[in-house]
Amino acid sequence: MKYLHVNKESFLHLSEIEKPTIAMDECLIKVHAIGINRADLLQKAGKYPPPKGESDILGLEVSGEIVECGAQCKHWKVGSKVFGLVAGGGYAEYVVIKQGQMFLLPLNFTFEQGAATAEVFLTAYQSLFQIAGLKPNSSVLIHAGASGVGTAAIQLAKATDCNVVTTISNNVKAKACADLGADHVINYNEVDFVQWSKEHKPKGYDVIIDVVAGSQVTKNISVANVDCHIVVLSMLGGRYSEPIDFAKMLSKRISLTASTLRNRSNAYKDDLVADFKSAFNSLLIEQKIFPVIHQTFHWEDVNEAHNIMESNLNIGKLVLSVS
Repeated sequence: MKYLHVNKESFLHLSEIEKPTIAMDECLIKVHAIGINRADLLQKAGKYPPPKGESDILGLEVSGEIVECGAQCKHWKVGSKVFGLVAGGGYAEYVVIKQGQMFLLPLNFTFEQGAATAEVFLTAYQSLFQIAGLKPNSSVLIHAGASGVGTAAIQLAKATDCNVVTTISNNVKAKACADLGADHVINYNEVDFVQWSKEHKPKGYDVIIDVVAGSQVTKNISVANVDCHIVVLSMLGGRYSEPIDFAKMLSKRISLTASTLRNRSNAYKDDLVADFKSAFNSLLIEQKIFPVIHQTFHWEDVNEAHNIMESNLNIGKLVLSVS
């Protein structure tokens, strides 16, 4: 089969490799579309190796058709159109996927929409609900609201009747977040979100979703409400924080959690998918929540797509189409 190989210069190009084989609880998918994630860029640069035993090929989410089912896959059949999570191997014509980590592609979804859904919505759902315990009518701060996870988190929080504030880098991204339902959007290049929050959200936020880390951790603590949950998903702002004021954390009873999804166990991911389906799959099918796609590329143009993500130009997801 064809797949996208990373050469020594971190350039991706089509190459050939053996088609993967499946275990009894897995299906083989003929890939039609691939979702791009920042983890792909990190792995390409040698900074985020796949979990032990997983494919070295890039790619964490795909959409396509089932061409083979393992003996234990009683609820799936050959020919079904699906999308879902993989721990690696997505940048290829065929990929192996665990049966518990697949979704049936809604009838009104394209393969590209399917490929843009699983990683961002599951990450947002895990962060907001399973980790932070988000309740209706809460106040939520979402950093990088125009990112893939940010656009999903805004929609899930608004579907739960929460008040949502988000930070972004320019006014084009601000409009995109407002269109998704964000109650207030802060361009951090023009307005300090800490100062704005102290004036307009004096009680602070109940949940904060952060992909920046670095010095932003202490800023998040300063605008947190009592019993706030701060969930850190990546460290675009740097690996190390400024000194943390633990007196503030104690007085506000703040919970600070760092989380990733890729290296979770298959059992954890199976449960996460099942829980998300129970809570929000009907809204996904009805397109009351939906993936935001910035641009779709033919998979031979993957390097151009990666350059856009590296430059933080995208609003929502970047997707590769496999012909």
